[in-house]
Amino acid sequence: MADVGVRPARLADAAAVAGVQVRAWRHGYRDLLPKDVLAEVTGPEATETWRERWAEAATAPPSPRHRLLVAVASDIVVGFAAHGPAEEPDLDAAGTAELITLLVDPLHARAGHGSRLLAATVDLLREDDFTTLVTWVFEDDEVTRTFLGSAGWAPDGTARTLDMGEEVRQIRLHTDISVHADG
Repeated sequence: MADVGVRPARLADAAAVAGVQVRAWRHGYRDLLPKDVLAEVTGPEATETWRERWAEAATAPPSPRHRLLVAVASDIVVGFAAHGPAEEPDLDAAGTAELITLLVDPLHARAGHGSRLLAATVDLLREDDFTTLVTWVFEDDEVTRTFLGSAGWAPDGTARTLDMGEEVRQIRLHTDISVHADG
């Protein structure tokens, strides 16, 4: 088995993180987003923008409670997760965090990287005294909903519609990450 793990992202990881994002979106969102939108957000110009944003997230996050983690297998970045305090006005930012994204390269899917990223994220958030974790998912994204559902996530009743030339609906999921939640 390859040497696998999760660690904080470094500046040198930014291009690999952007590459994972683009491949994961092209694969996972191909039936969820309008084709022209998907092409735009995964094209070469967008990939460079993502690389710059992930470099900034790794080196100058908006706060000490914002983090970018990478999953590695044999020193190759195969997935990543980003989190920070929840920003929606209906949530308590002191106790609620948002899983901004969690993506695994489709070439390395179903090897436990997503679960390791999620566990590391929860561990760090608990250290920061968060008790609830939320995330937004496309309503029709059964793969992500099933993955998170198996980890105890459920819809919290909040939804939003994104205008991408056609309406795309997202739902917010939540889970209890307080220490007592493990049993």
